[in-house]
Amino acid sequence: MITGLDHVVVLLADLDAGVATYQTLFARAPAWRGRSDGAATVLFTLPNMTLELMAPDGEGPTADRIRAVQKEQGEGLASICFRINDIAKMHRRLDRLALKPDAIADVESRDAASGAVLSWKRTRAATDATRGVRQFFLELAGERPLSPASGDAPIIGLDHVVISTQDPERAAALYGARLGLDMALDRSHPDWGQLMFFRCGDLIVEIVHRPDAKADKTRDKLWGLSWRVADAEATRARLVAAGIDVSEVRTGRKPGTRVMSLRSGSCGIPTLLVERSAKRGS
Repeated sequence: MITGLDHVVVLLADLDAGVATYQTLFARAPAWRGRSDGAATVLFTLPNMTLELMAPDGEGPTADRIRAVQKEQGEGLASICFRINDIAKMHRRLDRLALKPDAIADVESRDAASGAVLSWKRTRAATDATRGVRQFFLELAGERPLSPASGDAPIIGLDHVVISTQDPERAAALYGARLGLDMALDRSHPDWGQLMFFRCGDLIVEIVHRPDAKADKTRDKLWGLSWRVADAEATRARLVAAGIDVSEVRTGRKPGTRVMSLRSGSCGIPTLLVERSAKRGS
């Protein structure tokens, strides 16, 4: 039913600053700019998903919702949207699983530059039923345009989205048994807790459990993003030249990977860059 991760949403107060940040990080130009119902959006579309930057723009129901979310949790990652191929069937499944979906809505967006129109059907599960992580489900009528590269060593896709939980069993039941994602890994270590990987198209939804006695066990958190790069050294050199604070390249926990962490240049979102290379042992 779920065929992939369609997009993740980042809420911002200053949309222009966020666009500039991700143009630098991705070395790609935005693919889409739209305004509707009190919200302004900019899309960066990569081969395997889209990053949607969103900010309130005037008044309207959407603007009110954005401001309410920002007041509650601040700026940053706000929701994930899964791609599906049959919205009616998915809606029935969500209803049977007591995820209390909204009525299916027909949605449309027009690109400010080209005038092109995108349309889709969408539903949303109740946030109190998805452990505090806002989840949308979307059936697109057509594909979005890709973000063209604007520099060397661009980001080539999303590798995984990270969700933090204090109740790994219930989180596993939600993403595995209820949403139907395939568990690819369940590993624990005394130094970094428990990791669970769920396949979602060609990327991973990663559930992380780091015990914290003070944390709310009833709510998970959409926590961070990991982006794929083709050449770690070239990407790091580009980012350092742009003034971004980035760690040295190191061997990743998964065999055949090399990674580096961003300390700036991601709108405050914990961000990892991953190189997967056959010549380095993958």
